[in-house]
Amino acid sequence: MTLVVVPVRYPLTKHSRRTLERAIQVARERDAALTILHVDLYQNGRKVRRTDLKTAVEETFGPIENARYVVRTGFLVEESILDEVAAEKADVVVIGTQQASRLRRIFRRFTDNPDIDRYLRTHLDCDVITVESAAA
Repeated sequence: MTLVVVPVRYPLTKHSRRTLERAIQVARERDAALTILHVDLYQNGRKVRRTDLKTAVEETFGPIENARYVVRTGFLVEESILDEVAAEKADVVVIGTQQASRLRRIFRRFTDNPDIDRYLRTHLDCDVITVESAAA
């Protein structure tokens, strides 16, 4: 089965809701499972539970078929996202433009090519869909 991964903030921000809305649409179009990922940063000392994330998403979108809710803890959001995408062998990653720009900055530190789409396709064999932050 195809897998779509979407990283979101908790509590859900306007941008996270927009990105999640697109990810739900992509998962339905592709008859895919959906992993909704939140990364708790060690340095923030906050502890978000998986049930908190699920409740917030379902209050906004209702129950989502074939959805999995994951909360990971890490030092860098971007690294935790990449770890999840790789570990789950995701087929599609849906990220907001703000997250995409953070990932580009990380890639610039390690490579001379900040092309996230190409990097993920080459190293992780997945598609990346970037969702604009503001409504068009």
